[in-house]
Amino acid sequence: MSTIVESIRAEYTRYKALGEGAIAQVADAQLGESAGANGNSIATIVWHLSGNFASRFTDFLTTDGEKPWRNREEEFTRRVVSRDELSQKWEQGWRVLLAALDQLSDADLTRSVIIRRQSHLVHEALHRSLAHAAYHVGQIVLLARVFQGEEWKYLSIPPGGSDAYNQTPTNEHGSAHAAALRRKA
Repeated sequence: MSTIVESIRAEYTRYKALGEGAIAQVADAQLGESAGANGNSIATIVWHLSGNFASRFTDFLTTDGEKPWRNREEEFTRRVVSRDELSQKWEQGWRVLLAALDQLSDADLTRSVIIRRQSHLVHEALHRSLAHAAYHVGQIVLLARVFQGEEWKYLSIPPGGSDAYNQTPTNEHGSAHAAALRRKA
């Protein structure tokens, strides 16, 4: 039986793998491109997610999740980065998040944490963060899909594939979907 924290961790790993699957499909030059004049690039979104995870989950249970050393505005600066730089920044944030989750148990879910001087129950903070990650990973996937056009390789059930998938659904749980995406890579 999975605990609630394990279930939340599995969903985070699903979105991590979805982001990686999308990023892997774009050319290096596209990492810094946006879909419009005011849009964020994949690099910008990665910098923001990484900064958010590092801030929120460093000393998660004991300090305000908005750290004084975080420069959120800088995360949204347009940037040209190498794939290696992007990968390092991506992993940096996820490493902090996943390490913090590894320290939690379901008993911690009703404890309080502080984010921007406001109290939140741990389960509220985790759901808030998971929704934030899903929102931004969705943006990464959309950008990658737009950049790839007809060359896009679907990260979930492709159009026309629902009936076949429903005969043997294997990716319904976050960890299973993440593992399947990693095998495709």
